[in-house]
Amino acid sequence: MTAAARLRRLMAETDILPMAGVFDALSGTLAEQAGLPLAYVSGYCVSATRLGRPDVGYLGLAELVETARRIAGRIGIPVVADGDDGYGNHLNTARLVRELEAGGIAGVQLEDQVSPKRCGHMAGKRVVPTGEMVAKIRAAADTRRDDDFLIIARTDAIAVTGFQDALERGAAYAEAGADAIFLEAPETIDQCRAIPPAFDKPTVFNWAWGGKSPLLTRDELAAMGFRFLQCPDTVFAVTRALRDVYGEVKRSGTYLALRERMTDFDEFNAVVGLDEVTALDTRYRAIAEERE
Repeated sequence: MTAAARLRRLMAETDILPMAGVFDALSGTLAEQAGLPLAYVSGYCVSATRLGRPDVGYLGLAELVETARRIAGRIGIPVVADGDDGYGNHLNTARLVRELEAGGIAGVQLEDQVSPKRCGHMAGKRVVPTGEMVAKIRAAADTRRDDDFLIIARTDAIAVTGFQDALERGAAYAEAGADAIFLEAPETIDQCRAIPPAFDKPTVFNWAWGGKSPLLTRDELAAMGFRFLQCPDTVFAVTRALRDVYGEVKRSGTYLALRERMTDFDEFNAVVGLDEVTALDTRYRAIAEERE
């Protein structure tokens, strides 16, 4: 069964799916080991971890695809990639879908911002004409080889042209072939409630710490009818942890004082699969020795 088919099965079996942000093979591995059903390659996090820069359009197609492929190649749960604005026009979007699908990615999220795009909860966003985004979605849908490959269409229109236009854009994107609809950054609980019943497709809520949307619980969002719950900002936790470690090294010369908050050598080796690699090495070393 393909990763995309596994994702579709999860959608059929689960009322609301968590989409925790990952940004490299290690974070993807930890997400899987925590029991999460899928991994979301967050452009916000990848821009920060690969480039050390904010999510304002620095990240390129090749960088995102390479990161997503590395993650999907390491873990067994489905991976959905944040494809930003498709990294260009409909032709670039088609290429993005081909590259991701070839790398075993289960789905892509596309948004309707003007390039260079910005994080959905930042000021200064602009959106492209509806027709331009419709063409990108149509190109993505026509390009995918597997109909199970998930296309999430995101509109950032709420902060730019208003909530009603965002609803209309979502409807147009659904008609163009999007499998799920994502109205980014609703600002009130009433707006949140209005989103799921407006579409006959699954809808996405972005739980953005420090963002513009109400921080509702999973049960509240499920009751409203949302099917995907994004928690992309896991890099915030990583930042705090590393800042504490580096600060302690500067203060005392070691991180001994933080040992209770850290994995030990054996635990970390287990996380990255040392036992599995050792078993493979032993197996094939024995085969090699038989021929000597």
